Amino acid sequence: MWGEGRDLTVRVDVVTAVHAGHAGFLPEAWRSLRRQTHPAWRWLVQADGPPEEARAALAACGAAADPRVSLACHVTAEGPAVARNIALARATAPLIQNVDADDELEPDALTALAGALAAHPSAGYAVGHARDLTPDGTLHDHPLPLAPGPIPRGALLAAWRTEPAEYRVPVHPAGVMWRRSLLHLLGGWSALHGMEDTGLLMAASATTEGVLLDIPTLRYRRHPAQISRQPSEFSGEGHQIALIHARAAALTTLHPRAAWP
Repeated sequence: MWGEGRDLTVRVDVVTAVHAGHAGFLPEAWRSLRRQTHPAWRWLVQADGPPEEARAALAACGAAADPRVSLACHVTAEGPAVARNIALARATAPLIQNVDADDELEPDALTALAGALAAHPSAGYAVGHARDLTPDGTLHDHPLPLAPGPIPRGALLAAWRTEPAEYRVPVHPAGVMWRRSLLHLLGGWSALHGMEDTGLLMAASATTEGVLLDIPTLRYRRHPAQISRQPSEFSGEGHQIALIHARAAALTTLHPRAAWP
C-alpha cells in the first residue's frame, strides 16, 4: 500500500497563486492543510496583484499567525503561471505541491504523494484522483483512463485528448506533486493561456516517468467564479496545443534519469 515506510520528515512546499477575487477561498485551503497527516509542510501563498484581500483572509482564519504560512506579492496582476513560478523561486523543499486558492487537498494527500515519490526515485512527479467539490459540499469522482502505479514516460502525452469535442487531460494537472529539480529543469509553469499547468504536465510526461495513486488527493471546487468558466475571446488554443507537442517532441530526446535529486 502507498505509505508503507514513508518518511514524514521530508519537506513539502505547497504553492498557491491567488488573486483578489479568490482570496475568500483561502481559509478552506488552509483548513485542508491543517488536516494533513504529513507534518513537514510550508504554505507559500503568492498574491497576484495587491495583497490586501489575501492578507485579510489569512488573518481572519488564523493562518497568518502560523509560521509555516508565508504570503508574498508582486503588486501587479500577471496570471497564475507567473505567480506560481515566483512562489517556486521562494521554495526550498525538495517536493512542491500545487493547490489552487479555490481548491482543497485531501487529508492524506501530502503523505501519500510524497511516499509515492520516495518509493519511486526515477519518477519526477506524483498525482492522485481529483474529486469535484460542488457548492452543496458533495464530492463527485471521475474515472481515469490510466491504471494506478508507475506512469511510463510519454503516457500522459499519448492519453491527452485534444479534439475540441472530446478534450480531456488524463489526470488533473492542478493537483500534482513535483520534484523541485524537475520544475527547475522545465522552467516551471508554462506561459500559456488557461493551459499553464497542462503545458507543464505534458512537458514532464515527455521528460520522465511519474506515479499515479489510486486514491483521491485533490478536491476541485466547482463554482461560478472559476476562471475556466469565464467567457474568453482567446483564439490561440490550437497553436498552444501545437507548441506543447513540439516542446514534448524535443524533450523526449533527453536521456532518462535513474533517480531525481
